[in-house]
Amino acid sequence: MLGAITGDIIGSVYEFDGHKTKDFPLFTDESIFTDDTILTVAVASVLLHGGTYTEAFKRYYQLYPNPCGGYGARFQAWAASADSQPYNSWGNGAAMRVSPVAYVHQDLAGVLQTAEQTSVVTHNHPEGIKGAQATAAAIFLARQGESKAAIKAYVETKFGYDLGRSLEQIRPTYRFNESCQETVPEAIIAFLESISFTDAIRNAVSLGGDADTLTCITGSIAEAFYGEVPVAIVDRVWGLLPDDLKTVIVQFKANYMPVLKA
Repeated sequence: MLGAITGDIIGSVYEFDGHKTKDFPLFTDESIFTDDTILTVAVASVLLHGGTYTEAFKRYYQLYPNPCGGYGARFQAWAASADSQPYNSWGNGAAMRVSPVAYVHQDLAGVLQTAEQTSVVTHNHPEGIKGAQATAAAIFLARQGESKAAIKAYVETKFGYDLGRSLEQIRPTYRFNESCQETVPEAIIAFLESISFTDAIRNAVSLGGDADTLTCITGSIAEAFYGEVPVAIVDRVWGLLPDDLKTVIVQFKANYMPVLKA
């Protein structure tokens, strides 16, 4: 979960600039958490305390209506309205907020079911659901100690994503894209080609796409696989978060992550 938030904050500066290199400062004076962090914490709060995802997403939107980078237009309209019906989105918002789900179950079936539940309240299009499930599954398998090859094989077989491309093949033509189907595979590939948590984040930013969401998804998997976010990075991230979000993160870690992670 903290890996997702870290990715969001690092990627926030590069979301719209088409960055195409791994050489960049991880933090700048403009680094900030965005809707990716806010809705990830909203999911964690439901897993901790109950309630519905609809209520939690709308409540957290009211608490933080204007994060850096902003919410997607359709989500913002939904969250600000009295309407609770999903809007058939296939956007990558379903995948960027799902990471806490991978820590609350001991079996993959439970992860997939709960990932779908977090998605369908807004992103009930099959591609939105698939993006959330693929991300949560990759995190779950990573924290279970599965190899990168095993994670790749499962995601390709179960969800049909093409993970056989390299970053070098993707990078030249890849552009900002808010769809699950053109964000989740690329984010997973950024993880697969990495040698460390930090390298995974740099890989994701270097694609030049929807950087905060790419790095959010990549960071969530990399944290589970590599075991932790480097302490120096955590310190910077922690200093950028408000107390109410930090409280949920601390509670979630205390309740789930020490027990479920080796």
